[in-house]
Amino acid sequence: MIPCEFERNGEVVRVDPTGPLIVTAGVPDMVISAATAGLGIVSLFEEWLQPSFDSGELVPVLKSWWPSFSGPFLYYPSRRFMPAPLRAFVDFIKR
Repeated sequence: MIPCEFERNGEVVRVDPTGPLIVTAGVPDMVISAATAGLGIVSLFEEWLQPSFDSGELVPVLKSWWPSFSGPFLYYPSRRFMPAPLRAFVDFIKR
């Protein structure tokens, strides 16, 4: 099992999770459902968890250790000769 890493101000803490259910990747809805059912804690993008926070189904923990995320980055070779599907994707992401 890959340990969970938390970093704050240069301090790194590693936690080796144990338990009956450990999900390292998968469908966010499934992971959120497991957490709201009381099976453990979840680490996902805050935006995905906000509805569960707002409803009171989940409570934020370790908030001072949450990583910041400035958003996705997309690198591509040229704006000048961009294929139409890539142009549509870039426009969608910008919105």
